[in-house]
Amino acid sequence: MQAWNSVTVPSLPGPGVPLRLYDHAADEVRPTRPGPVATMYVCGITPYDATHLGHAATYLTFDLVHRQWLDNGHEVHFVQNITDIDDPLLERAHRDGVDWRVLAAREIQLFREDMTALRVLPPRDYIGAVEAMDEITVAVADLVERGVAYRVDDEFPDVYFDLTAAKGFGSESRYDTATMLALSAQRGGDPDRPGKRDPLDPLLWRVERDGEPAWPSPMGPGRPGWHIECAVIAGNRIGPTVDVQGGGSDLVFPHHECSAAHAEVLSGVSPFARSYTHAAMIGLDGEKMSKSRGNLVFVSRLRQQRIDPMALRLALLAGHYRTDRDWSDALLTAAQDRLARWRAAARRTGADATATVQAVRTALADDLDTPTAIASLDAWAADDTLDGTAVATAVDALLGADLR
Repeated sequence: MQAWNSVTVPSLPGPGVPLRLYDHAADEVRPTRPGPVATMYVCGITPYDATHLGHAATYLTFDLVHRQWLDNGHEVHFVQNITDIDDPLLERAHRDGVDWRVLAAREIQLFREDMTALRVLPPRDYIGAVEAMDEITVAVADLVERGVAYRVDDEFPDVYFDLTAAKGFGSESRYDTATMLALSAQRGGDPDRPGKRDPLDPLLWRVERDGEPAWPSPMGPGRPGWHIECAVIAGNRIGPTVDVQGGGSDLVFPHHECSAAHAEVLSGVSPFARSYTHAAMIGLDGEKMSKSRGNLVFVSRLRQQRIDPMALRLALLAGHYRTDRDWSDALLTAAQDRLARWRAAARRTGADATATVQAVRTALADDLDTPTAIASLDAWAADDTLDGTAVATAVDALLGADLR
């Protein structure tokens, strides 16, 4: 799958500051400590609707991780999937009377355009579940052969993963069983399905139903469960361990917990990720922004209204990535005003502003503390004695905002 075009990330003088990130499994902020090649897997979209601001906030979060690692001299191997076959996609295609493949292609292209406008650095590997189907079926067949997967005794003998094989299950989310059961029911699981050994056992292979797309496999025609897709796509491109597993906070369970369980059993290596890092939710009028509530604000529509994507970027970075926060017209207006002040300051000549550059580096290295970084830049913009060139370059490199 083709990703989107990249932008040139300028190099900054002097050493970067090593990145520390919150790890959900450890419940603490810790150094990331990548090797020469830093690795990151970020879960991508299910392409049945346009990119909303919750998506954008998540991908901006991990764009900052990418940029911090570059500033520290690392090569970055970033992988992202697309869940381009799943129930929500099929349901939306049926509702709209369009072929699911046409719907997916249209929304993937719109996502590319949104990411390009927001200057999000693209993944090295951008992989759809459909194009990875052969390798996913091999992995599911391997789990069946090992005896860690089973079929339910039903009209549709789907294949499930036996969680007793995953010795570390639960350590990533740290949730109790009652919470896991509730979240599984809310987020695409089927804890009440008869015939499962454990209500939390995740689906590996859904056998073919009438009218649904299916692919050949040793398990019979069908399609994969959600979690195994990411485990295989990440493992086959990065290896058994990634430095950062990223996504929205709604992916902590069941998706990241189960995909990690699959990956660790397939590879025999634990943990799957050195840091499980999640971006918080963006709300509107006090409620989480979601398709089910119908309260989405789409990046593409804001772009159609001639809103500068750099203002959108600054608005979404104004709050800390781990804090749930609301979108509002006032937030956008403040970001537009800030962008104008920073662009004016970027054109100045004056006294050395190296201290501002270092303050931004230090703040972002501390668990992506964008509010502190932005406060330092506001102070720089307000001081008309300070030079603009070096700071504008740092804002480009570290925050991804173009001040030209």
